Amino acid sequence: MRFSGVLLTGALALVTLHTTIPLHAAPRHTRDEFEIEETTIARVHAAMIAGTLTCRALVDDYLARIAAYDRKGPALDALVVVNPHARDEADALDRRFAVNGLTGPLHCVPVIVKDNFETVGLQSAAGSVALRGFVSNKDATVVRRMKDAGAIVLAKSNMAEFGINSLTTVSSILGTTKNPYALDRVPAGSSGGTAAAIAANFGLVGLGTDTGSSIRGPAAHTALVGLRPTMGLTSRAGTIPLNYLSDVTGPITRTVEDAASVLQVIAGEDPDDPATAAGHARTLSDYHASLAGDGLRGARIGVLAQAFDGDPVKMDDEIARLFTRALDDMQESGAEVVRVDDIAQVSDVRGANQCRGLAYDLDEYLAKQGDRVRVHSLQEILDSGEYLPSIQLNLLDAVNADEQGPGSKACRANAEYRSAVAQSLTAAMDSHGVDVLVYPTWSQPPEAVKSINPSKSGEPIMFATVTGFPAITVPMGFTHGVLPAGVSFLGRAWSEPTLLRLAYSYEQATEHRRPPGTTPPLP
Repeated sequence: MRFSGVLLTGALALVTLHTTIPLHAAPRHTRDEFEIEETTIARVHAAMIAGTLTCRALVDDYLARIAAYDRKGPALDALVVVNPHARDEADALDRRFAVNGLTGPLHCVPVIVKDNFETVGLQSAAGSVALRGFVSNKDATVVRRMKDAGAIVLAKSNMAEFGINSLTTVSSILGTTKNPYALDRVPAGSSGGTAAAIAANFGLVGLGTDTGSSIRGPAAHTALVGLRPTMGLTSRAGTIPLNYLSDVTGPITRTVEDAASVLQVIAGEDPDDPATAAGHARTLSDYHASLAGDGLRGARIGVLAQAFDGDPVKMDDEIARLFTRALDDMQESGAEVVRVDDIAQVSDVRGANQCRGLAYDLDEYLAKQGDRVRVHSLQEILDSGEYLPSIQLNLLDAVNADEQGPGSKACRANAEYRSAVAQSLTAAMDSHGVDVLVYPTWSQPPEAVKSINPSKSGEPIMFATVTGFPAITVPMGFTHGVLPAGVSFLGRAWSEPTLLRLAYSYEQATEHRRPPGTTPPLP
């Protein structure tokens, strides 16, 4: 299981908030001085400190790319709403910078936010016409934390309606988002709008939600980094739910370093999300301290056998080839790779799937919104007819399900099942002495939009979803020349520092990320 290859190493210098900032007038910005494409938070801040970039210039450049490529040119249809006040917010940050320097760790970071996050002043519709016009009076907790750290919400992104579809990103409020690497291909779902936008350099970083694979699938389909944190590390308060048993919020970025920067800001306990109480006694990690170029050296990597051997969808030969090469690259970087194929199977507990669910969680959420929304239950959404016809059966199934709330027999059974799977997975990792499990994020390349077939579209590995354990996907190359693929690192609960260390080391050694050809630099 070896390929010959060259180990590439490198690391970007981190810009700290303790850097002395000269007091100066807002610098003039030219395209020759700063390249917006594929930039990072550290590079942006370094340019601002050097006096070659302003926040306004950065925002203007991103808005120009959005104008050129989102509804025109390749017409990605990645964004539902663009913030009309983004330039004013950038000007305000420039004024503050001129006096005190960087305002926070995400100073002037233009962020693309998925349409199911509440954002003050901007519509949040979860991709559905039924919720069109809903503008919250507060920000989702993680959005507020990013703003407090200096970020600007640049736009809201398209998503699979209500987050139901993990294969593609299509909604009644906007339509179908294209994969910028191949316009006839899907970007997966449901955070496909955020992923397509970040891949096409419409913003610096993005926010998504992951219930089944909705951060990691789109990230893998668009050559990005996607992190699903441990359940309870980040808040879901202020997000329109699909299923609170599995919903997690997290970053979608072009680099592991930027994912660490976003996670550092959004992680932490939130009284408005009871799930975050699980981290109450834990000290928040310094995630940047994990970013070591030689982080794979001495690591013990477990290959998740189900990724190769599982049914019903056989892994694509090109994906298998890239994954084998990825394992070789990890070995070349000093890791030991072992096969893990003895994870004990846990049977589904009878009635466990009746705990909460879309109807229960969405009804509870909508009931709290008052007259800001036109519908207050999933049944009212069904009655309105204002949704994609393709999700009608999903909505009907949810409405007709015998879903029970917290404390019910069904929820106790569900908790027992999830705990049993977590124990089984942990036991297998412990018995092999592995730091993480690795597997291809998706078993097939991005599929054609017009011929998508759920039985042949590939599938994610669902261990992170069931256990609440963290997982991160990183680009591992391209199939058929242009179609991205990702490799995932799955860890034990609260092991984000380990995941970031290994993912960063692999990223730096391989440098697989490259921008799509459909959205080149503007003249």
